[in-house]
Amino acid sequence: MKGKKIYMVGIGGIGMSALVQWYKAQGAEVEGSDREASPTTKMLEEKGISVHIGQAASNVPEDADMLVYSAAIQTENVERVRGRELGIPELIYPEALGKATEGKRLIAVVGTHGKTTTTAMIGKMLEDAGKDPTVVVGSIVPQWHSNFRHGASDIFVVEACEYRKHFLAFHPDVLVVTNVEWDHTDFYKTPEEFATAFDEVRAQSKSVIDSSIYGTLEVPELKLPGQFNKDNARAAKAGVLALCPDIAQDVLDESLKNFTGTWRRFEYKGTLSAGAELYDDYAHHPTSIQKTITAAREKFPGKKLVVFFHPHLYSRTRDLFAGFAKALSGADETYILPVYAAREAYDETATHDALADAVNKQGGNAHGINSFEEVTEKLKTLEGNVIAFTMGAGDVYKAGEAALV
Repeated sequence: MKGKKIYMVGIGGIGMSALVQWYKAQGAEVEGSDREASPTTKMLEEKGISVHIGQAASNVPEDADMLVYSAAIQTENVERVRGRELGIPELIYPEALGKATEGKRLIAVVGTHGKTTTTAMIGKMLEDAGKDPTVVVGSIVPQWHSNFRHGASDIFVVEACEYRKHFLAFHPDVLVVTNVEWDHTDFYKTPEEFATAFDEVRAQSKSVIDSSIYGTLEVPELKLPGQFNKDNARAAKAGVLALCPDIAQDVLDESLKNFTGTWRRFEYKGTLSAGAELYDDYAHHPTSIQKTITAAREKFPGKKLVVFFHPHLYSRTRDLFAGFAKALSGADETYILPVYAAREAYDETATHDALADAVNKQGGNAHGINSFEEVTEKLKTLEGNVIAFTMGAGDVYKAGEAALV
């Protein structure tokens, strides 16, 4: 990569922003664009990486050696079109990251839930054991102030996404499977299709670690709440031991005891003006919502739990509708924002108001809410007996941060 000029379309994406840091660490000249500013674009700019906010054909350097684009970027994107006009070779993010891991001792983490936390735990344990890994993780890890850690060894750890079988870009030495539960229903039309994709990535991995292997592994008490985080820790510990059996377990346990979590995973944000405590979580699948609510109940007994949920994709909301209704009914009060549609068309059967009605039929107390501004104002009224969560894969965390100002 040394001396190469690389342009990144969608540079602020959580995976893309990690990959660009790897390119820079290899000596490449990198820049890119995103549609809006975010914590990741700010982080990149602080690291001296040029980020264009807004996308335009004129952003693309004529002498770029490669254009890498996020999986969310469509073929007709103006910068991709310009890249093709200039004859610049292009790669989609998962393929580019797959090439970056070639020749490395690779641990890849896959699964519907827990990938990010498990990947970060693996990276921290290997770091604390002196193995000096390179790590690409789907969230910002506070100890690294980044979603990327550059290491000097031949060990590479990645969070690998199942969407559109992107994880097939990797051929891991160790594949850690956290769990397999139907998701990405816009691509995988049945649970069987989803499971088959995981069978494919298992088949091209040298060693596979799943719950049948790590389910009974002992882990220490964690700073992170919830049984699901204990499961993540077991998966992470088993993955590390599969690649590096020479590491003493007490070294791994000490690392796990001190692990403080990642951005947007049960993340404490602060005290709101009327006294409520605010947390933020990326949960966007019924199971992850239910587990987060259960963990909050255990951590804060006697407190009122209020959730502000931002559904992600009409297809997911529609296909997992009953599960969302049941999971969200577990909060004392739920406010549901309009569905973040992304690339999808409006679907009247899966609106936020329809989901609120379904939550109420499950015995919950839900209301439709129409904007981030309304979320911010409502958060400011919540008093000291309340634990509030902004929740979802979109930008709902911004409404919470605005309420803390």
